[in-house]
Amino acid sequence: MFRITILLYLLWRIEVQSFSPLYTTVLRPAALLNAKSSQPQSPSESSQSELDLERVSSSPSAEEADYALQTGDYSVLQKHHHQQQDNNWNVLKPNFRVAWDQHHQATVRLVRPALQHAATEDDDEAVVEETEESPPVTQQQPPPPESSSPRTTTNPVLNFFANIIQRKATLVSRTAEWKRLQKHAEYIQTTHLRQLMQDAVRSEALYATHDGVYLDYSRQRVTTETMKLLGDLAKRQDLRGKIEAMFRGDKINFTEDRAVLHTALRASRSKIGTVLVDDDVDAIQEVHDVLDQIKVFTNGVRSGQLRGYTGKRLRNIVSVGIGGSYLGPEFVHECLKTEPEGITAALGYNLRFLSNVDPVDVERTCADLDPEETLIVIVSKTFTTAETMLNAKTMRQWLWDFMGNDPEVVEKHMVACASISAMEKVKDFGIDTENYFFRFWDWVGGRYSVCSAAGAVPISLLYGFELFEKFLRGAESMDDHFRNDPIEKNIPIIMGLLGVWNMSFLNYKSRTTLPYAEALLKLPAHIQQLDMESNGKTVTKNGTPVDYAVGEIDFGEAGTNGQHSFYQLLHMGQTVPCDFIGFCESQHDYCVDGESLSSHDELMANFFAQPDALATGKTADEVREDGELNEDVVAHRVFEGNRPSLSLLFPKLTAYACGQILALYEHRTTVQGFLWDINSFDQFGVELGKKLALNVKEQMLEGRSTGKRVDTGDHATTRLLNYYLESSNNACGKKVETTGGNPFTRITRRTHFDRVQPPEDHNLRGHTGKLV
Repeated sequence: MFRITILLYLLWRIEVQSFSPLYTTVLRPAALLNAKSSQPQSPSESSQSELDLERVSSSPSAEEADYALQTGDYSVLQKHHHQQQDNNWNVLKPNFRVAWDQHHQATVRLVRPALQHAATEDDDEAVVEETEESPPVTQQQPPPPESSSPRTTTNPVLNFFANIIQRKATLVSRTAEWKRLQKHAEYIQTTHLRQLMQDAVRSEALYATHDGVYLDYSRQRVTTETMKLLGDLAKRQDLRGKIEAMFRGDKINFTEDRAVLHTALRASRSKIGTVLVDDDVDAIQEVHDVLDQIKVFTNGVRSGQLRGYTGKRLRNIVSVGIGGSYLGPEFVHECLKTEPEGITAALGYNLRFLSNVDPVDVERTCADLDPEETLIVIVSKTFTTAETMLNAKTMRQWLWDFMGNDPEVVEKHMVACASISAMEKVKDFGIDTENYFFRFWDWVGGRYSVCSAAGAVPISLLYGFELFEKFLRGAESMDDHFRNDPIEKNIPIIMGLLGVWNMSFLNYKSRTTLPYAEALLKLPAHIQQLDMESNGKTVTKNGTPVDYAVGEIDFGEAGTNGQHSFYQLLHMGQTVPCDFIGFCESQHDYCVDGESLSSHDELMANFFAQPDALATGKTADEVREDGELNEDVVAHRVFEGNRPSLSLLFPKLTAYACGQILALYEHRTTVQGFLWDINSFDQFGVELGKKLALNVKEQMLEGRSTGKRVDTGDHATTRLLNYYLESSNNACGKKVETTGGNPFTRITRRTHFDRVQPPEDHNLRGHTGKLV
């Protein structure tokens, strides 16, 4: 076998390097054509069919054959193959013909199994013959290791040749639809938004509405033809089929063998029985069982029926989590904090989030809270997340410091939101799993978990379950729109298509979210994790490295604050596509004496002006017309413009609209991943740093306990870590003994009992807070 492998490799080198035209025009098309047949033909039968075909048709050009190879037009490809085979055969030396024929046939036989599998399983494989009558192939998870997939087989020869022949066909960038978009991008680069926006027909076509949401994308660098070509790419990638597979509960997160069902978290009761997962488990029924449990629990806390260890009302909530367990719920909390109904519902209650393992975050969270009135919510699917569990232990210690370590302290002051598989860990921690444990499922990813118990428990404790339900209904409305409405009117799909266009074809590597509403100040941070953790990938679903740009860098800032921060770069530096988010009505508006417009009008004036300024820019002539006479300064005041943006307008920022916004951006992220052919639902990239951190912790423990220098195996890390250990040995106020162990057990004494009082000779008077 080894000798055969070496021989085939040498023959391949001779063929490809010395006779590369033969590889392009003979071997690869032949392999693709032969792979279409489940029964290999004998050489004589093949030759006869070639001669018959040669007699009845003329040979197409090389360009036509290349296009046919991309589009799967095998009638044209076959004609070109046979003609080129005859032409090139004559130039081979007679004594090489036998070797060539044997190598050609051996290669085809070796790669045929892999290509046959790809033709039936991989919808982006060029060997699949598509007809108008044939439905699109829905992408599913890859086959198990025992299948004949070239990605999982242990045959090195098959892998070697299959990778060579299949590489172009397994990348979306090799499809005709992608190449048409690349060609179209060359045309778009010659245009300017200043001219495009003058086209009234185009502007009227580039908007979409749904349930009060208004999307205007006429300031994107697209035409109606661009959107048509992007729609063709979506069909080529079977976007509709992938969306339906997600809603249906197929295990599209194939690397972790999981369904992706954050949409089931906000599905109404009428949809119970429509989504089955694992062993015929009704996902939506499971969701509503937990929601019912959360409703009873949170109403019990808010009514005073459930109280703390000392009998006091539980009015302070601290949600302990990190990543999606924190960013999403905090975004919702900030939206509802100033929503009129939310203000009323939250009176007398207080919600804080503890995410950072930095002890300063603990101090800021606990500084003025009464432990006897505080409920701690621990959010961790596995109940093993290092940062979350350290903070959970810290908060447990904080409770013990004030109320003792009676098991009932934890049972009455701590609850858990975790997966059912983590129940034993939750119980070992001391939490009452009968009444204070709220489950969510492996088919809910952390960054998609806002609508699960991770968000439902803290938000419902503060604002009441009824307001959280309104948030869920808004998300469900966007889900239904995303699933059912046509591509050309579908807001999340349009935004996803534009994201792919800007990133992969116009080469814009960043994107910014600009909500003109202070209550959305945490939305950019949530989108940052949602999008960058989902689409920051390097390989396709088949494990093939991508050769096109994926995964933007997302950032943003609320309202006019950003205008005085990074808008200078947006206008005159790098080109960064922008999402502007505005509202027709403010949660709270003010009319100042002497002002003709309200404060919200002032805010929205900026919302409308900034996209125009980014799109049209300002020419040198316009600068001179404005009165700039110094020619040395003119160039510094010219705005290039031609910077794309889109505008989203909502009626008012309510709990319902908050749900719409959440689902909209979740689905945009999903669309881009589907089109790029990557898995948006795993996050192995965050694991390496965590693993290395565990190693460093062991080395720290060694250094702390022995007092000796540690060796990490890396010169730079060893030097830096030892400097830290030597410089921080007194960090706890006392040098740690070499026997090991931290001499301090108490977490903090800073509470409402231990506030620093102002000096008696201060110049404040009474409760008026006015200076003398």
